[in-house]
Amino acid sequence: MQGLAPPQPPDAPEATDASRLKPRKAAGAFRTISEVADELHIPQHVLRFWETKFPQVKPLKRGGGRRYYRPDDIGLLRRISDLLYIQGYTIKGVQRLLREGGGRLAEDIPPAPPAEREAAEVERLQPIEPDPQMLLSMPELDLPVRRPSDAERYRAALQHVLEELEAIREMLG
Repeated sequence: MQGLAPPQPPDAPEATDASRLKPRKAAGAFRTISEVADELHIPQHVLRFWETKFPQVKPLKRGGGRRYYRPDDIGLLRRISDLLYIQGYTIKGVQRLLREGGGRLAEDIPPAPPAEREAAEVERLQPIEPDPQMLLSMPELDLPVRRPSDAERYRAALQHVLEELEAIREMLG
């Protein structure tokens, strides 16, 4: 019968998700920002933001500024995520821990004290506003708008096109 998948052995993984069909990378292989974001369940823009807050996170940047994370970078990002989202630290708190640890984060850091946890809750509610300079360093977005002056020109051109289309609509009307 056409359209039916061949029977799978009971212990075979389901192949319903295309990402499961990709070959696995070696443990020491570099990862792209999308792979790291998927693995850590953290949006890509947050990873970029953390690069601005934690100078210890330094992915390699290759052609066009594409980021490639080393296994050590991913381990540090995983630890930062744990301290921020699970242990209740603020960004400044994690920065302090990194300074005190000489750029490393110990595995035995206790949960944040209550005052730090409260500050972290307030911090998490603040939206991450992208820095215009950070947007310029994100070529993988392939944004045609690079400067505010371009945005204004595009907006004016689109407004003009909209007005022309509305005029044509009235004529056909």
